[in-house]
Amino acid sequence: MEPKAAAFLAMGIAVGLGSLGPGLGMGTAVAAAIEATVRQPEMAGKVNVLMLIGLAFMEALALYALVIAFMLYSLAGN
Repeated sequence: MEPKAAAFLAMGIAVGLGSLGPGLGMGTAVAAAIEATVRQPEMAGKVNVLMLIGLAFMEALALYALVIAFMLYSLAGN
């Protein structure tokens, strides 16, 4: 396999796996926040704030995967 083709393959794997984890985590976090809000409606404000902070960190992980994919693209010689 040529190095350029391997770099493109690695880019796809990095973005695919790098977005799979945060995507599953976001779904789980939102489901837990909704369940917590239904159980204790008076805590909805605190739950939403904590959920949004957690979602921001998960989104940052997905963006790091995209940055790594761009770094692999630059290593491919383009």
